[in-house]
Amino acid sequence: MTDALATPPGTPPGPPPHSHAATAPGQHLTPDGRVELDPGAFPADSPHANEDLRPIPVAQRHWGTYNFTALWIGMAHNIPSWTLASGLVALGMDWKQAVLTIALANIVVLLPMLLTGHAGPKYGIPFPVLARASFGLRGANLPALLRAAVACGWFGIQTWIGGQGVFVLLDKLLPGSWAGASHLGGQPWPLWVCFGIFWLLQLLIIHRGMETLRRFENWAGPFVFLGALALLVWMADAAGGFGPLLDQPSQLGWGGDFWPVFFPALMGMIGFWSTLSLNIPDFTRFGKGQRAQVWGQSLGLPTTMTAFALLSVLVTSGSQAVYGEPVWEPVDLAARADNTFGLLFALITVLVATISANLAANVVSPAYDLANLAPRFISFRTGALVTGVVGVLIMPWKLIATPELYIYTWLGVVGGLLGTVAGILIADYWLVRGTSLHLAELYRREGRYWYRGGWHPAAVLAFLVGGVLAVGGSHSAPGKGPFPEDGLIPFLKPLADYGWAIGFASSLLVYVVLAGRSGRRAERG
Repeated sequence: MTDALATPPGTPPGPPPHSHAATAPGQHLTPDGRVELDPGAFPADSPHANEDLRPIPVAQRHWGTYNFTALWIGMAHNIPSWTLASGLVALGMDWKQAVLTIALANIVVLLPMLLTGHAGPKYGIPFPVLARASFGLRGANLPALLRAAVACGWFGIQTWIGGQGVFVLLDKLLPGSWAGASHLGGQPWPLWVCFGIFWLLQLLIIHRGMETLRRFENWAGPFVFLGALALLVWMADAAGGFGPLLDQPSQLGWGGDFWPVFFPALMGMIGFWSTLSLNIPDFTRFGKGQRAQVWGQSLGLPTTMTAFALLSVLVTSGSQAVYGEPVWEPVDLAARADNTFGLLFALITVLVATISANLAANVVSPAYDLANLAPRFISFRTGALVTGVVGVLIMPWKLIATPELYIYTWLGVVGGLLGTVAGILIADYWLVRGTSLHLAELYRREGRYWYRGGWHPAAVLAFLVGGVLAVGGSHSAPGKGPFPEDGLIPFLKPLADYGWAIGFASSLLVYVVLAGRSGRRAERG
């Protein structure tokens, strides 16, 4: 299968079969359009490579459409995804507006996913190595560590949420109650035990490598979806219908009150997966071809997220009919089951859902990103362990207690910066280089991607411009965050609610202007 067959609508065409990438020294083109590094193409003791960062041999790129679809099903089916629609309804939307917003956001974020994901099956390289082409061999650590910081934060939070879910459900299953257990550090001691076991279980799985993760995701995604459907059937049976929520009108309507809420909400929903739009090559590098990653992601991301949002709304509306109030948290809802089998099934579902999402979304990326920082000393497994430790050191239980600071402020700022990085990566790979890369040079000091001391000034400047425009207007309500009410840079405040889009578009434009001609000449040199 060729790139042309797999290219989604609106995607810039890839290079012809006999592109500069095919004839570059130290690499060769396979009949299906993928590029492989020749043996000994760069020194074996290169300080910029290890076994985890080297290109995956073509023979080992065997993930198919189902693998990528199952990966997204597993990542999308988690507790934060379940509550996305509830947050939008709380802002005044009705269920149709909430589901529409989520669907549109995931269609929008799918495009950069496919564009950055293209380099994975073609070259077999992870995100931090791809970033070397645009930022330089040393400069790539800037976007890599930014992405790693977000992932470590989310890993800790997801692990804490999962541990809380296990604690709540076990409290219902086991004889006696943990409610009266002594407290340690402000939390019941059994909760710490659940958190620790949950943390260890995830690291044991990822320690076995990406193939173990692939096999886990293959069955975890469908299992969690069946668990959510079981929750829906249970609610429908108990409620005799889905309650009044679906009949409630929007508090915003479709006029002037709706759009000021819609656009910031859309950016927030895009930001939910903006992290993966950067490091998706960490997964697509194992793909058997472009068709597998394009169809797998297209079938897995927007459809799954939309269906899951609709499912959460339906189940929650049923809970309103049964309990007299909407129960948005799936763990709290499952804890109300009145039989042991239901609680046990819910416990397993929460475990599988949180682990499948957390490992794929929040451990794989920082493992590679940290390995890129010091390839000789940090392997993929070492990076994963560091991620786990940092995820605890940030004290996620405190971050969860202050959502205004973390979820709405810090992640909002980081989302704008990640959009900026995505704009640079796509501009460099598609618009400047036409998807042609010199693989060996990505690992070689003083090569074409060394630029100035390992940094590419055009990428750094584009990042600074895009970053300032994206987050310079960040503002907080009085007493709700660290930013001034009028914004860090007051005249940029109107842009703050569109951070991801502003950062993406501005950095892409600046990078093309600064690096366009020189980059095309370099790839033809």
